[in-house]
Amino acid sequence: MLPILLCSVIAIAIVIERSWTLSTTRVIPKYALAQVWTWIKNGQLDSSRLREVRRASPLGRLLVVGLSNSKFGRAAMIESIELTAAQIVHELERYLETLGTIAAVTPLLGLLGTVVGMIRVFGQIMLVGTGDANALAGGISEALVSTAAGLCVAIPAYAAHRFFLRKVDALVLGLEQESLKLVDALHSDKTVEVRSSGS
Repeated sequence: MLPILLCSVIAIAIVIERSWTLSTTRVIPKYALAQVWTWIKNGQLDSSRLREVRRASPLGRLLVVGLSNSKFGRAAMIESIELTAAQIVHELERYLETLGTIAAVTPLLGLLGTVVGMIRVFGQIMLVGTGDANALAGGISEALVSTAAGLCVAIPAYAAHRFFLRKVDALVLGLEQESLKLVDALHSDKTVEVRSSGS
């Protein structure tokens, strides 16, 4: 039961952390691209604003990488965005493998507990016989508790794992769409001048 309890605590911590981190407004702020495009059109894009955008969100990182490589043409922009996107996807999927492992392992831990409990019950039967049906039923019931506990942890963990994988897929699609909007918008202006914050 202790390993199952530990798994449940870890799973809850991962679910809370990923729910916060994978919030759509944190990963893809609604007006990030519009703000960057406004700065570009007004000639207000400088290094301090780029740093601000990069730190704000994963989308900001993609936009800054794309802008930094815009002078090398559309293909270079797309390639640099794809490389950075691969890193971002890895970060978005952090801890999800652990959550999936917990979902797979906890039923087995519960089954192991039940098997060990049943071995004890049958060992008792060998010693004292089956005369006390109540004690026998109580021992079997207690042995089955670990399987139930394992399933109670595994089912929500598996559901959360699948949910977060779908969420990551949706976020990655959103990041790609926003990044391509920037590439398409800048395609006619092959380069973007980035002024230093002091200029």
